Amino acid sequence: MTGTTRVIIGLDGSLGSLAALYRAVAEAGARSAVLVPVAAWTPTGADGPRPDSELEHAARRRIDTAFEQTFGGCPAHLVIHPVVARGEAGPALTSAVNGHGDLIVLGAARSGRLLPVRHGSTARHCRAHAACRVVTVSPSDLPHSLEHAARSGAPLPLAAGARAR
Repeated sequence: MTGTTRVIIGLDGSLGSLAALYRAVAEAGARSAVLVPVAAWTPTGADGPRPDSELEHAARRRIDTAFEQTFGGCPAHLVIHPVVARGEAGPALTSAVNGHGDLIVLGAARSGRLLPVRHGSTARHCRAHAACRVVTVSPSDLPHSLEHAARSGAPLPLAAGARAR
């Protein structure tokens, strides 16, 4: 399964990004696509004197933690190429796109959440600049998907190596 089609998933550690990861794994499996989890990071004044390597390592841990929390580890049936990028999430996600057949999957921001005004919305940036389809997934989609899997007898995605349906 080494096709050139990619499913790109933005991971920021939120419940919405975990729901999006669940959807992205299902999409990558259905398309026989490479899964590209992206964690972007930027140094801020709040980080103080933390070295860039520490911030980059924290972003990589964010990817590992998301797979661990959602699936108990990385699904063995997928080709996964993680990307840790210095910079804003929107440009990092759109630069991972190879072509119009790719798909970007994002967690929707919770309503009422304060979004950074000066940078704008990651989803808005991706919709404006990506050369592929962009899908946003609500945090409420994850419990619904888990409930559907449990009722249909499909394996729950929270077990290591579980195959998303």
